[in-house]
Amino acid sequence: MTTAEQTPLLEIRGLRIEGRSEGKWNEIVKGVDLTLHRGEVLGLIGESGAGKSTVGLAAMGYTRDGCRISGGSIRFDGTDLRSAPMRERRRLRGNRIAYVAQSAAASFNPAHRLIDQYCEAPVQHGVMGRAEARADAVDLYRRMRLPDPEDIGFRYPHQVSGGQLQRAMTAMAMSSRPDLIIFDEPTTALDVTTQIEVLAAIRDIVEQFDTAAIYITHDLAVVAQMADRIKVLLQGEEVEEADTEAMLASPREAYTKSLWAVRSHARPERPPAGPEETPVVSVRGVTAAYGEIPVLHDVSFDIHARRTVAVVGESGSGKSTTARVITGLLPPSAGDVRFNGTALPPSYRARDKDQLRQVQMIYQMADTALNPKHRIREIIGRPVAFYLGLSGKRLTERVRELLSLIELEPDEFIDRLPSELSGGQKQRIGIARALAAEPQFIICDEVTSALDQLVAEGILTLLDRLQSELDLAYMFITHDLATVRAIADEVVVMKEGKVVEQGGKTAMFRPPHDPYTELLLSSVPEMDAHWLDRLLAERGELPAEE
Repeated sequence: MTTAEQTPLLEIRGLRIEGRSEGKWNEIVKGVDLTLHRGEVLGLIGESGAGKSTVGLAAMGYTRDGCRISGGSIRFDGTDLRSAPMRERRRLRGNRIAYVAQSAAASFNPAHRLIDQYCEAPVQHGVMGRAEARADAVDLYRRMRLPDPEDIGFRYPHQVSGGQLQRAMTAMAMSSRPDLIIFDEPTTALDVTTQIEVLAAIRDIVEQFDTAAIYITHDLAVVAQMADRIKVLLQGEEVEEADTEAMLASPREAYTKSLWAVRSHARPERPPAGPEETPVVSVRGVTAAYGEIPVLHDVSFDIHARRTVAVVGESGSGKSTTARVITGLLPPSAGDVRFNGTALPPSYRARDKDQLRQVQMIYQMADTALNPKHRIREIIGRPVAFYLGLSGKRLTERVRELLSLIELEPDEFIDRLPSELSGGQKQRIGIARALAAEPQFIICDEVTSALDQLVAEGILTLLDRLQSELDLAYMFITHDLATVRAIADEVVVMKEGKVVEQGGKTAMFRPPHDPYTELLLSSVPEMDAHWLDRLLAERGELPAEE
């Protein structure tokens, strides 16, 4: 029997969801339809605020606090989830319907071992006993290609890597053998090599158990590898839906075409600095350790004014640790960091206020980087007051100038709380806070990895403009090589705490490459539904055996 002839596992019709803001209910999902059959994967894509996650959660008969389902129907295997008693919905969740969140680290209880958390759902739902669940965990850890599957479950969440934890969370979602899994941006925060492992493992496990899935993402190349069909959302409304290959080949709607077009953006490399020009920041022979564990080994590179150096590599390569050394949070055991030719004190505690002012940071997760209880005028105003000594009217004027600089209307945003901003707006506030100190050098730590492609494009364009206007030097930490193409002038490739290759962007993307650089470049997903299959075949990585 064909998919079209089967009874759908999940059928959503005319779904309407409202969100409460400032005492009023506003419609955020506006009449969305969705049909999903057993063994089928539907990709949901769209920019921030499109309603992807809201629709995904509604497929479980669930809404976040401050939201309510105001219309439409949600039928899962014949059960109306809107009218079903709460007890029935809770029985389905974690049992027949599972959810895999974007942040595995935030989803696990840090006080319990992985295998105990795996066993919780199948034991509670009566699917199997604890001993059977433990044996099943080992089997699924093996299927998920986790190392040392017999023992990894006895580790705590902090004792495994991000990619391993993401796979452990997918295994945990499969523990009750659900009919439907909602994957909500499960690889967004992973480097490209780890992402390949997780994507392959997710796809294998879904195929082996004939599980239906909704795969929510803003990464078009990723969804191309995972989904049978793609549905595009914009501001809570459907834009279009089609089989994956048809959607990739010829999207119909202008909005979908605009998503496709963003991936092709790349800024030309700026001319290199002259030999007489002193670098703004120079990292020289830096070696560093966490306690007795060495993490950086003889790292050296320069960053000049008006130039962006992208530091790339997989998790644990030393990218963020290098940033900690530059900012003085981790004093090196050898080597030094120079600012405009003068060595900086190894520890930030020994740096004067001007040295601290000149090196600022923009963080990956604006949600956690901004104080949720402070209004925007306080968030931006505090470094202005601390570093520049402004107060009163002059302070307010400077905050308003910074809001204008990041292209946010001062009257509209100055008295808002972070919770009243979109993801892209929060990241702009993070940029304004860094600019408030009037630095020469800014470290951008994965600043677009949590943003959809259109919003990320806006942030990169803004950073590029600010660099030209303010003569800024950037160190751009990223695992996204599409971002490197979009903004970098030079590239530093790190592996296991060492620099394995560095040079101008144009040269770095042209063979021959160091083998590790070649691995990174070959791991960037392409807008081709068969890309992952070809890559795994080339690397000899076949799906796990039944």
